[in-house]
Amino acid sequence: MPHSPQEKKRVLARVGRMRGQCEALERALQQGADCAAVLQQIAALRGAVNGLMAQVLESHLREELGQPAVSERQRAARVDEVVALLRSYLK
Repeated sequence: MPHSPQEKKRVLARVGRMRGQCEALERALQQGADCAAVLQQIAALRGAVNGLMAQVLESHLREELGQPAVSERQRAARVDEVVALLRSYLK
């Protein structure tokens, strides 16, 4: 989750653009648009989702790893969480 008002504003703007892309894709499918155009829209949407994921992931990592750990156990738990996040992101 974005932690500053500026980050939140950027993420919400990105989601708004993605909503517009989804609506354009839906219209293209309803109108029977050419497959190449539809595939291009899908690729653009996939890129937008990946960009959003990277932005939120970066914010989370900076928040979690930017602070010193209280204990070795906490540090290990943070590393485990980051590894799990990256694995799910890279699937």
